[in-house]
Amino acid sequence: MKKILNDPSKAVFEMMEGIVNENKNLLMNEEMHFIYKKNIDKNKVSLISGGGSGHEPSHAGYIGNGMLDCAICGEIFTSPTPDMIEEGIKKIKSDKGTLLIVKNYSGDVINFELAKMLAKTKGEKVEMVIVNDDVALEESTYTNGRRGVAGTIFVHKIAGAAAERGWSLQKVKKIAEKVIENVRTIGMSFGPCIIPQSGKSSFNLNDDEIEMGLGIHGEPGIRREKIKTAKILVKEMLDIILKDIDFNNSRIALLVNGLGGTPIMELYIANKDAFDYLNKMGIKIVWNKVGNYMTSLEMPGMSLTLLKLDNEMEELLNDKTDAKGWK
Repeated sequence: MKKILNDPSKAVFEMMEGIVNENKNLLMNEEMHFIYKKNIDKNKVSLISGGGSGHEPSHAGYIGNGMLDCAICGEIFTSPTPDMIEEGIKKIKSDKGTLLIVKNYSGDVINFELAKMLAKTKGEKVEMVIVNDDVALEESTYTNGRRGVAGTIFVHKIAGAAAERGWSLQKVKKIAEKVIENVRTIGMSFGPCIIPQSGKSSFNLNDDEIEMGLGIHGEPGIRREKIKTAKILVKEMLDIILKDIDFNNSRIALLVNGLGGTPIMELYIANKDAFDYLNKMGIKIVWNKVGNYMTSLEMPGMSLTLLKLDNEMEELLNDKTDAKGWK
């Protein structure tokens, strides 16, 4: 294993320190492993997300005005505990309440739900949404239903913009749910990542194989197949998404997301091929990002996310944010 580490058991904590060193608008709770905004606006809904670490810049990179107020940083690929989440809720509570944005993994859903219930018994106003944008599998390892993957950051951005505008907790939750209903993602990988604590590959692929529909923790996908050109891979991925939801004659946002180990050059090639194919399908791309937004340590591969937009979502998506991960 070759990684820039000191003690693998302290990797998440030292990462958090590095994030806070870079961004002077953030603070961290050392005991409970969460990062939060230094200045909490009590007159807007507070937003919390999080989960296991290893997906950076998700989720701490999306803390900032117009996005999240707090990110709970579990150990690598491991859900944070309810007491960590509850303490985060307390730290950033506002007069308008708090929305929890949770990826659909069993540990995350159970622990965030329990934290929400505990906070509510103490008089806090807390709501929760669950993101399940992965179209690869209806049921998968570690989930009941579809996994939550890169589409989660669209929920961060649009709900965060709505909160920044002063919307009520119920309205912010409603727009978050609208994003979840209209966002779809499919991923693929050329190979595994290495978990620092174990020093071992999360799975194995032959040199000429890819895993289509792989999860962001290395969970199995739809199938293993031979590697193909970018154009064929992108078409195959988009066809899986387009079978799941009707994007015909739609305006969409397209996110081409790297999993941590793929050169940006290759992601831009995939972006070009996605534009070519979607334009032929009569689907208009009005918003586009390319880069590493929801990673899996150093895993080589990518995901494609499509969000069907209406005027309201498009306007909120284009609102400004100073979150460092949103480039």
